[in-house]
Amino acid sequence: MATTNDLKNGMVLNLDGQLWTVVEFLHVKPGKGPAFVRTKLKNVLSGKTLDKTFNAGVKVDTATVDKRDMQYLYKDGEDFVFMDTSTYDQITVTKDTVGDAANFMLEGQDAIVAMHDGQVLYIELPPSVVLEVTYTEPGLQGDRSSAGTKPATVETGYEIQVPLFLEQGTKVKVDTRSGEYISRVND
Repeated sequence: MATTNDLKNGMVLNLDGQLWTVVEFLHVKPGKGPAFVRTKLKNVLSGKTLDKTFNAGVKVDTATVDKRDMQYLYKDGEDFVFMDTSTYDQITVTKDTVGDAANFMLEGQDAIVAMHDGQVLYIELPPSVVLEVTYTEPGLQGDRSSAGTKPATVETGYEIQVPLFLEQGTKVKVDTRSGEYISRVND
């Protein structure tokens, strides 16, 4: 248990049986009346955001989220298998829980797995990953009708937009949050 005065960004609250992460918070002390805390909360499982106001000093139930460094091993049917890098324990995570992170995961890649009471909540990848372009059409010099980009498929099977000069076999850095091309990686 904590009070609303203890809130911090990233803290996880248990409200009505659901887990919410504090995205933003602001302590407000109006000239008249009691102080209050205005928060922006994000549901850990669904990603839905909510604006909620608490009276200052009110007790809120905090949830303990255990973030562990794990390594992605392989895909088992629809599920993904991760290994704890400190204990070598393996866990299986469903496709729904992994979500869009599956577009950027290669076997042997490190990730952070967030758990609460033994249940996996979400997978956190680094901000960017390096992937190899496995297929792309040759870019036509002078073709600027598509703003200088073309579709390319990376080794995970995900399709991104890349500059026209990139060719098959090129390694690129991709933003895991937006799925956008960042830069070419020189070996």
